[in-house]
Amino acid sequence: MAFDPSAFLPDDLLERIRERAPIHDLENTFPQQDLDELRDAGYLSILVPAERGGAGLGLEQAALLQQRLAEAAPATALAINMHLVWTGVAKVFSDRGVPGLGFVQDGAVRGEVFAFGISEGGNDLVLFGSDTDAAPTGDGGYSFTGTKIFTSLAPVWTMLGLHGLDTTSEDAPKLVFAFVERTDAVTTSDDWDTLGMRGTQSRTTRLNGATAEDAHIVRRIDPGPNPDPIVFGIFSVFEILLASVYTGIARRALDLAVETAKSRRSKRTGASYSQDPDIRWRVASMGLAYDALPPQIAALARDVDTLADHGPRWFTLLSGLKHRSVTMAKQVADEAMLVAGGGSYFSRNELSRIYRDVLAGAFHPSDPESAHSTAATAWLGPLDDA
Repeated sequence: MAFDPSAFLPDDLLERIRERAPIHDLENTFPQQDLDELRDAGYLSILVPAERGGAGLGLEQAALLQQRLAEAAPATALAINMHLVWTGVAKVFSDRGVPGLGFVQDGAVRGEVFAFGISEGGNDLVLFGSDTDAAPTGDGGYSFTGTKIFTSLAPVWTMLGLHGLDTTSEDAPKLVFAFVERTDAVTTSDDWDTLGMRGTQSRTTRLNGATAEDAHIVRRIDPGPNPDPIVFGIFSVFEILLASVYTGIARRALDLAVETAKSRRSKRTGASYSQDPDIRWRVASMGLAYDALPPQIAALARDVDTLADHGPRWFTLLSGLKHRSVTMAKQVADEAMLVAGGGSYFSRNELSRIYRDVLAGAFHPSDPESAHSTAATAWLGPLDDA
C-alpha cells in the first residue's frame, strides 16, 4: 500500500499550522502550538521503531512528511528537522546494530524534544572538530564548556545533542558526542532576530560545565574525517531532511505562483496571466527545477533505509543533494516573486516570507564551498600537496 502522508499530517492540522506561520514570523516567536499539536499526533517519534512505541517509518517516508510540513510552515519544519535528525541517527544506529541511542528513541516516544548543538562560530570543521571543551568527569561522563550557535528549538528542547573535544584523556584528542539536559549550566541567549526562518528560534547556547552522564555519551572518535557511524548518521539524515524542507518550500512557492498566474488578468490583453508566454516560461522553469528534487531525495533516503553502500561517494551524493535543493528553492522563489508581481514584495505576502526563508539554506552545512570541494575531490582526486 502506498504511503499516505496525510495519515500523519492531516489537512486540518496543516491548515492550522499554516495560519500561525505568519504570526510567528511577524512576532519573532517560537511556534509552541505547532510543536504541541505535532507531539500529540506522534510526529516526534515517526522514526522510532514500532516495537519501541514509535510509528516505525523510514527516512524516505519522513522526508516526504517534512516536505509536506514545510509547505505549510517552513520555520516549523526546519525546527522539527533538528529533533528528527537525532531520532534519524538513532534509527541509523539501530538498523546497523550500533548501540548507544536507544534513550533517544524512548525519549521521543515520551515527548522529549532533542535539539542539535553542533554548529560553532568560525568552526568550518563542523562534525570533524570542535571548539567546545569536553572534560572527563571521572565517572564516565563529560562536562562541556563552549558556545553553540544556530541551536534550533532553543526555547523548548529537553536534551541537547552536541560534540566537544577531549584534550586531557590518555588517548586524547577525542571528539565526544553526547547529550546534556537543560540545567543552570546551559544559558540560552535571546538573540534570534533574523531575516527569515524566525520561528525556529535558533538561538546561541552557552555551555558552562554542562554535564552529560555516562549513559548519554554516544561516541568518542578521532577528530577529522572519520567513517564512524555517528558521522555518517548525522551527515546522511541531516542533509536528506534539510533537502526535504527546502524542496517543500519550493513546492509551495511554485503552487502560489500558479495560483496567482491563473487568477490575475492583463489589463492590456484581457487574458489570464496563465496565457502570457513569458509567465508560462517562468512557471515551466520553476516546475522543471522542482521536479528533479523529490525523486533524488527519495532515492538517497531509501538507500540509507536499506543500508546501501556508496562508500566514499556518500558524502558527495549527500552534500550535492542539499546544495541542489537549496539552489533550486532559491531559484523557484525568485521566479515566483516575479510571476506574482509587486504584491509579493509586501511583507504580509506569503511569498515574501518564503523568499526570506529560503535564504537560510545557504548557511546550513554543507555550504556551497564545501559541496563543491567534496565533489571536486570525488571526481578529480585530492589536491596535490603544495
